[in-house]
Amino acid sequence: MKNNEQEIQGRVRESTPDSLNERVDSSIRQSIARYKGRSKEEISERIRELDQEWSVERTLQVNAATLALSGTLLGAFVNKRWFLMPGIVTTFLLQHGIQGWCPPLPIMRGLGIRSRREIDEERYALKALRGDFDDISPKSSPTQILDTVRTT
Repeated sequence: MKNNEQEIQGRVRESTPDSLNERVDSSIRQSIARYKGRSKEEISERIRELDQEWSVERTLQVNAATLALSGTLLGAFVNKRWFLMPGIVTTFLLQHGIQGWCPPLPIMRGLGIRSRREIDEERYALKALRGDFDDISPKSSPTQILDTVRTT
């Protein structure tokens, strides 16, 4: 059974138009093609970049927290009408948690912000190109496999 984060990320793709999903997939394929045959150092640098890339989930969380905090402060010190903002923003965040979709999501996806799963797909494809998984064989224990994946 998938965990909640995997389910949400699957729902992000399901909630995104096929044309945008294909654009993301094409970008991943182009990156893999660009790094195929490059040095381990160059691939490692790209993997470090991917480690710093913000996912759509993180972007939504940070934006929601910023807007909710801003609305609360503005409501307390400027005008009570600002208290509507945290209510709306947290409703969107709740909707995303339950359905995997919220109104800002199409905008973020249109800007090319990827899900954690999509970023990880590129990362692990590049790790495979770099040769990180040569130590894994069908005879490897689950612990050995997990340790190999975690240390690469």
